Amino acid sequence: MAAVVDSLPAEERTRAVARRRRGRRETRAALLFISPWIIGFLVFTAWPLVNSAYLSLTDYDVINDPNFVGLDNYRQLFEDPKIATSLGNTLFYAAVQVPLYVLVSLALAMLLNKAGRAAGFFRTAFYLPNMTPPVAVGVLLLLVFNGQNGLINEVLGFFGIDGPNWTTDPNWVKPAIILTSLWSVGSSMIILLAALRNVPQELYDAARVDGANGWQRTVRITIPMISGALFFVVVINTIAAFQTFTEAYTAFFGSGNTTYGNEAALFYVIYLFQQAFEFLNMGYASAMAWVLFVIILLITLVQLRVSKRLVYYEGEQR
Repeated sequence: MAAVVDSLPAEERTRAVARRRRGRRETRAALLFISPWIIGFLVFTAWPLVNSAYLSLTDYDVINDPNFVGLDNYRQLFEDPKIATSLGNTLFYAAVQVPLYVLVSLALAMLLNKAGRAAGFFRTAFYLPNMTPPVAVGVLLLLVFNGQNGLINEVLGFFGIDGPNWTTDPNWVKPAIILTSLWSVGSSMIILLAALRNVPQELYDAARVDGANGWQRTVRITIPMISGALFFVVVINTIAAFQTFTEAYTAFFGSGNTTYGNEAALFYVIYLFQQAFEFLNMGYASAMAWVLFVIILLITLVQLRVSKRLVYYEGEQR
């Protein structure tokens, strides 16, 4: 680069040197402004990641120094029956909860998109539950889905339906948790509503002129035009589903109760938490955390690969 600058005429060489100095000053200023984030990332993200990778290769109980055991923790994962149980519960939860969550979010967003002046009120009303602390949502789960006098069974009883024991029957524990997760559907609804507001009205007008009905307009126009936002909501909620913890732990494990359907509510992160902070198996818990990271990474990569065929971005050449 210096040789190129030296070969320029004197006036151009002066301007080039001045631009290079200005670029260096701007780079230093930019680094100075983002240095708090860089320091925070290194201290609170990068270092814990590296330390966790090391601890996953050790036998560490917080009290004593880590004892290097190699891949023993990872081998133990394949022998622990609760790993299969917790991972199976988590996969089932994610496979059912994410599509249901996205469908409900989309349905509410489409309704609000037609609400006119009242949209602002309902948008706030649907989003407010997101402000509820997750621990309170876990308590709400026990109250609403109580098999004896819970709100859900009271409503079902009004129609002559004998509701199940949601919180004690292992077959109904996960459905109860999945339905409770819809309490926070407002955040995704806001994202999809914003995407719907950006769909050009001219497309719908042209479709009506061509005789397209409501379903055809939704499938041919609405879904493709908001597919980017839908994909974002799916990815974010898939990651969140694999990390579900607070509500289920509060409802079924927070009091130390080890009976009544806990096996059905034992999600992977709950078991990870138990290993780390109840049994003090930090090395084993770190190995569990890295396995979860790999699972989420692989699923996200598959979603990204699929999105290339299903997601439409405006201005993209097809």
